[in-house]
Amino acid sequence: MKFPMLAAACAAALPAFAQAQDSVTLYGVVDTGIAYVNGIGANRDSAALMPNITGTVPSRWGLRGSEDIGGGNKAIFWLESGFAADSGTANQGGRLFGRQALVGLAGGWGQVALGRQYTMLFWAMAEPDILGPNIFGSGSIDSYIPNTRADNAVSYKGTFGSFTVGATYSFGRDTVNAGPSPAGTNCAGENPADTRACREWSAMLKYDAAAWSLAVAYDSLRGGPGAFAGLTRSALRDDRLSVNGFVMLGKAKIGGGWLRRDNQASPTAPRSDLFYGGAAYPVTAALTLEAEAFYQRFHHSPNKVWLFASRATYAFTKRTAVYGTLGYIVNGGDLALSVNSGQAGTNPVAGARQFGAMAGVKHVF
Repeated sequence: MKFPMLAAACAAALPAFAQAQDSVTLYGVVDTGIAYVNGIGANRDSAALMPNITGTVPSRWGLRGSEDIGGGNKAIFWLESGFAADSGTANQGGRLFGRQALVGLAGGWGQVALGRQYTMLFWAMAEPDILGPNIFGSGSIDSYIPNTRADNAVSYKGTFGSFTVGATYSFGRDTVNAGPSPAGTNCAGENPADTRACREWSAMLKYDAAAWSLAVAYDSLRGGPGAFAGLTRSALRDDRLSVNGFVMLGKAKIGGGWLRRDNQASPTAPRSDLFYGGAAYPVTAALTLEAEAFYQRFHHSPNKVWLFASRATYAFTKRTAVYGTLGYIVNGGDLALSVNSGQAGTNPVAGARQFGAMAGVKHVF
């Protein structure tokens, strides 16, 4: 819902701020459910749980707004807080506004923003990755994909006709120690003694036609002393190259892509390729079916993994929906990835298979 100024409660706390805004939007999503996962550990246990990552989009609330500053330009801000609906705790390593916290300027020339924000890998993959941050999806294979954000970042993004260009640069990509975890990797950076430590940069070129889209993006993470995931030196990089797109065939959306990774923190098999493809089809105005397949292989290694996932969503209204989602993973070599990206501690043994299911409800406000 949009207001010419902040809602009364916010205005009472921030009166001067509220009076200055041309428009402010308060929004959010609450999404949770019950999941089942089998094949856990050496005993191949099964578990029912309420995960803190959901089957559609992660729970959040946020504020975003703008002010006209003349000449076709505006000042903008965006604050977005992610939370675990199962427990009410803050996600993204306990940050207050862990999903986004930025301020900037925008106009016909594009947008420049400063703060914690998405990298260009997120914007490139947002539409072609059909299931997105599903509990069974790309995040089960590469946990960075649903965590493509950087602290201390400056960004530019602009759309000119059918082309969109963008870039980010971070002086210290992750200031939170919440791990080892992709939501807090203990790499604060901004170190005068080592200017490369914990830097991040990304770039994107995207073309949108009437019925199809194509994007190319590159995302590079630098390591630093004490950083998790083996990136303990600033000389080490974890780089991803993404090429993807989607096409509309009537009401059906078909998307897919390739994600090449060169992770120098992995000395035995640093290079991998993740291929994915999926489709979404609205059977009726209320019922949508989606399915996606993922395959990752590591160069010069027996390690590989297949993941198959599907989801059915039934919308009672534009704001409230229920869903059911399924996932099945097949590990090869020494890999022991869990089908479930929503809860730690559900990994199988190396080379094992695993099945997961979840049913949930989502409300948008």
